[in-house]
Amino acid sequence: MTKDRTLGEHMSRRGISRRAFGKYCAYLASTMALSPKMAPAMAQGLAAARRQAVIWLSFQECTGCTESFTRSYSPTLEDLIFDFISLDYHHTLQAASGEAAELAREQSMEENKGKYIVVVDGSVPTKDGGVYSMIAGHTNVDILASTIENAFAVVAVGTCAAFGGLPYAKPNPTGAVAISELVGNKPLINIPGCPPVPEAMTGTIAHILAFGSLPELDDKHRPLAFFGESIHDRCYRRSFYERGLFAKSFDDEGARKGWCLYEVGCKGPIAYNTCATTKWNGGTSFPIQSGHTCFACGSPNFWDQGGFYKSLPSRTSSIGTVAGATAAAGVALGAGAALIAANRKKQYSKET
Repeated sequence: MTKDRTLGEHMSRRGISRRAFGKYCAYLASTMALSPKMAPAMAQGLAAARRQAVIWLSFQECTGCTESFTRSYSPTLEDLIFDFISLDYHHTLQAASGEAAELAREQSMEENKGKYIVVVDGSVPTKDGGVYSMIAGHTNVDILASTIENAFAVVAVGTCAAFGGLPYAKPNPTGAVAISELVGNKPLINIPGCPPVPEAMTGTIAHILAFGSLPELDDKHRPLAFFGESIHDRCYRRSFYERGLFAKSFDDEGARKGWCLYEVGCKGPIAYNTCATTKWNGGTSFPIQSGHTCFACGSPNFWDQGGFYKSLPSRTSSIGTVAGATAAAGVALGAGAALIAANRKKQYSKET
């Protein structure tokens, strides 16, 4: 796909009908919690879009965010790279190395000045002059500063980039910081998670392409479409939470019955992410569905929350009391309804 050809023209050349493309945009709009009326606008915006130059920087990270990105189902990786964006620089995915790789980054910055998007995964070490992570003889601090200078926007993917993540956890020996502390006045989007849900990354980039602007963000710069509700709000185990039915361990009767995992450390009530709705691997599952707790890996300081398997403080007793009272009331109402039904049946029998 040449840079002067629009996505719509490219889709037409590949034999993709406007109807099929419209259905895809409707699906994408619903995934991003947009109004159904926005689907035609998204289709029009994407059809008119040209390849978006993207420079992906990797700093203190584990490559998990890239692994997640390559497993996106909507759009697929192939659609995203070859149709939506021009991935001009990426340490893990690029074929070039050494001087050729750095030249590709510099050329993209010059040719797309003011228009390219910088995607960053990993935190940035700042202690001792930033010597704990260097690329081509330059510190991460310097590379980030020079790369974002003429960028349109910066997207921090993964909790390490968004909030510091594991490198930022106590005692933080490298002086790691989140990207937000170094970006300044550039438009910034945080897509946290360890790793983030792939559709949250690809959907956000699709929004920028379609509308030429950033999606609506919360106070932590996270897209509301994917981080507007807590895992707890959308969890299918919430009914057990409300009834005070909690697993006490991962192999007890409650766990086998699918009861709430709050008391074995689930952080769902404080975790804002799309895992419970979008899920992973094409909507197959997510940690709680697999019988594990939520770590709130898309939240700041999730490594230092007092233990992955320790329940949240000052909640269980009050929840149990309220839920127990609610359950008792439910039993009483059920008994009352049964008594009324029995009396009506007797009365009906006498009348007939």
